[in-house]
Order: sequence, then C-alpha cells, then structure tokens
Amino acid sequence: MVARKIFVTLRIAAPALARLAAVARVDLWSGDTSPPHDELLRRITDADGILSMLADRLDAATIAAAPRLSVISNYAVGFDNIDLRAATERGIAVGHTPGVLTETTADLAFALLMAAARRVAEGDRYVREGRWRTWGPEILLGRDLFGATLGIIGFGAIGQAMARRGTGFKMRVLYTARSLKEGVAAQRVGLEELLRESDFVSIHVPLTAETRHMLGAREFAIMKPGAIVINTSRGAVIDQKALAASIRSGYLGGAGLDVTDPEPIEPGDLLLELPNVVITPHIGSASHATRLKMAEMAVDNILDVFAGRLPRFCANPKVEPRRISE
Repeated sequence: MVARKIFVTLRIAAPALARLAAVARVDLWSGDTSPPHDELLRRITDADGILSMLADRLDAATIAAAPRLSVISNYAVGFDNIDLRAATERGIAVGHTPGVLTETTADLAFALLMAAARRVAEGDRYVREGRWRTWGPEILLGRDLFGATLGIIGFGAIGQAMARRGTGFKMRVLYTARSLKEGVAAQRVGLEELLRESDFVSIHVPLTAETRHMLGAREFAIMKPGAIVINTSRGAVIDQKALAASIRSGYLGGAGLDVTDPEPIEPGDLLLELPNVVITPHIGSASHATRLKMAEMAVDNILDVFAGRLPRFCANPKVEPRRISE
C-alpha cells in the first residue's frame, strides 16, 4: 500500500497531507506555483494518483503519459483543466471538491461588488498616495447597493448564495438559468433583459464552449451605462479586451474580478491601468476553514479509489470501476 505514489502539485493543509502519507508515498511539488508542464509529466510517469490544481493541464496526452494513474483528484469545484473523456476511457476516476466553497466564494463576490461600487481600492490608494487633504462633497463618489438591481448569470449554489446577500441589501435580484428555481426571492429572465435592467452583473457559470466569451462588446453595450461587472467564475467567460474597452470609454462603471484570462493577468493588460477595476488573485475560496475542507475532500477522493470505490465526489461516475479496483 505504501508503495503507491501520489503526486501533489501544490502544498495543501498539513492534516490532509498526513492522511495521504499514511497510505502512499507523497511526491509534493515544493514551488509556490504549479509545476511547469514538462515537470508535471515527469512526476506522474510512475504515479498512481495526482492531487491537482486548476492550473495543471491534464489533457489526453498528459493522461496517456501516466500509465499507472488510477485517480485524479482536483482541488477545485471545477474540472475544466481535465479531459474527462480521456480519463474515463482509461479507467481513471476524477474527483473534485463541490459545495464546500459556495458561501466563501459568494462572500468574495459580494465583497468585490461592494469594493467596486464604493471605490474602496481607489480610496485606499488615494490615502496612501497622500492625496487626502480634506473631506469634500464630490470626492470618490460611488454607487449605492441598497435598492439597486443585481443580475446573476448562472444560478447554481454560488449564484443563489449571491442572491441571498443581495436580498439582504434590499436589492432587486434577477437571474438566468436553464430552469426556474423555486423558493428564491429572485426573478428568472433572459440574458438580454438581465443585462438591460441590472446595475450590477455577477457571473457564476462554468467555463464551457457555450460560455466562453459569453459577455463581449455586444453584451456590454446592452448593459446600463455605469453598470458594474463582477466575475468569480472563470476569466474566459468574459472577452477581457472588450470589458476593458467599455470601462475605459466610460460606458461601464467598473468591474470586480477574481479571475482573469490568462491567470495571472499579463503585466501590460489594460485592466491594470483602470482605477475603477478591482482585481484579486483567484482567492474566492481562500479562507482557512474552506481550504482545509477542500484538502480533506480531495484526499478522501483518492483514499476512496485506493479502497476500490468511486470517489465520493466523482466528476465522471460512468468510469469503469474494474480499472479502479485493480
């Protein structure tokens, strides 16, 4: 049992690592960022499992280079960095960490909304740069949240958690979803109506071929003048250049982004020059409690497979179990 090898691509919470080390040889990447792809390939050649991050590209060719691999456990809710079809065809179970970061991510999304609306980051810079001389009636005027309209694109668990926060501020909440959600204080509308009516638009959809660049120049032009965009989903859901152009022109009022395309954002990106854009480094789930829970779930997925079971949080439940229990 201890002969099994698990490659962990970034350090996770120590208690979870200790549980892995009790049943397998843990090969832990020691860098501050995910390993370069050629290094990842070298490390998984003889690995039985990998505990991966969203930045780790596990496409078909990468999976094929790991003949002993029986489990991939992604330290994330999403798994768009993994070729699920290739993994399933090779009998590799894929686990992830759903549900655990819902409230934590919604907290950050609403914090970005508030920061962009009330120009918090701009105000902080204003003070630190020594420009604060006195109180003034027109200094750093922002947008009110109370009573405004919040549009939520994607109404899964995080979108609904965002709606609850909005209703606490007496906001009118609109949402888009494939089906009507019962028992929520929000109104389901089409995307164009949501864009036209909303003072704030918060994005909570997975990255798929359908959602890539779902918001571009056309959609931003439909939005209210001065509206603010919040994105805590995936950077590529937005056409980033179009967003920057709309904000720079003065049409949109700003943005709060926890995700960019690419990540990290490129040093010369126009968004970095815009004072009314707040950008955080993909920290939606970054609370002590949530990150510990994510680590434990990711390890549980691996231990399940080693015990001959599907991961309890399985992204490809149709994987052939014969390969898992070998």
